[in-house]
Amino acid sequence: MTIYARILGMLFGAMMLLLALLITVETVIRKAFSMSLGGVDELGGYAIAIAAPLAFCVAMVEQSHIRINLVHMRLPFRVQAVLNALAALTLGLLAAFLLYFTIQTVQDTRLYGSIAQTPRATPLIYPQTVWLVAISAFTLAAAVLTVQAMGLLLRGDWKALNRRFGPSSAQDELDAELEDLKQREQQLGEPHHEGGQS
Repeated sequence: MTIYARILGMLFGAMMLLLALLITVETVIRKAFSMSLGGVDELGGYAIAIAAPLAFCVAMVEQSHIRINLVHMRLPFRVQAVLNALAALTLGLLAAFLLYFTIQTVQDTRLYGSIAQTPRATPLIYPQTVWLVAISAFTLAAAVLTVQAMGLLLRGDWKALNRRFGPSSAQDELDAELEDLKQREQQLGEPHHEGGQS
């Protein structure tokens, strides 16, 4: 799942960089030449709608979303595990609902031949189909993680459940940052510290 999330994260990043480039070009030519590319704001809306589920997937797989664990960390170990499984299940159900809603929206768009209320009059079936693919990618990841969490819960593997699906403690985050720093230093070549001989 980590590789899957990394690929989606790269797609998200590429889409945001392209959008930033378009906005920059639009701003420069408006100021310098009083011209416009036209439709950049419309494309930006589509890009955000498509990129959002990709970002959801990365945050879910990497457990990088914000979770307030003030109460959670004080609960018994098994209760924490059950709540973590419940969190994975409800996230999976949310993803399934979003997929259902998106499918219904795309079907209505196809049925009515809906177009954007913009000068371009873009047929909405095209951006919405890409949106559906992005939501499906998020739902697939959510479904896999939900099945994993339920499997651990049914086996009573509380330790693995808390380790994989529990919120990180401050110490866990510090350890991860130190490990990341160590890896970056190894990739760049560790700085050479010379002795203080004169």
